[in-house]
Amino acid sequence: MRYRLFFSATARREITRIPRDDALKIGEALVSLAGETDPRRQVKRVQGGQNPPFYSLLVGEYRAILTIVDDVMVIHVIEVGHRRTGIRDGGR
Repeated sequence: MRYRLFFSATARREITRIPRDDALKIGEALVSLAGETDPRRQVKRVQGGQNPPFYSLLVGEYRAILTIVDDVMVIHVIEVGHRRTGIRDGGR
């Protein structure tokens, strides 16, 4: 069973501001991640005590910050940005 992808308003806005080719690569990587039986094996957990925990998916020069909710099979993309910018506030 596939996970469903949801994007925060911030993530949608940020993905429209990056070059189209990079945005397509990020989209393809997220769709591929949603098809995994255990998507946590493909991402890195972000340090900190967030609940639910945040994960980082690197795609080229960009990073997507997301949460994974197993009981409803959802991957929620919180933030997308260049790797050097880091995590601002976790999308909150």
